[in-house]
Amino acid sequence: VQLVESGGGLVQPGESLRLSCQGSGFTFIAYELSWYRQAPGKERELVASIHNVGSRTNYADSVRGRFTISRDNSRRTVYLQMDNLKPEDTAVYYCQAFVAGSSRWGQGTQVTVPS
Repeated sequence: VQLVESGGGLVQPGESLRLSCQGSGFTFIAYELSWYRQAPGKERELVASIHNVGSRTNYADSVRGRFTISRDNSRRTVYLQMDNLKPEDTAVYYCQAFVAGSSRWGQGTQVTVPS
């Protein structure tokens, strides 16, 4: 199982970024996928998740209305569109899937929004 994130960077407040995470080594279409983030000195928190059936989505209150999670099963990729970014969104963002009884993580991608 491998999850590889990309798309992070340094942006100004109010700007947008799109993160991507490509999965391999498992039946991508069969699994719920999630984005988490971890800011310096804070615990890792769930940002958004998307179910495998019907693509039902869930969001943290702090990002609802600004972030959109989506998936393209043909590309084995899950996306996180982040609009109207704020300094408090600064964190390392991780892709996650619970496969074969354990939580699998990507290496993370840094998003920085200076104040």
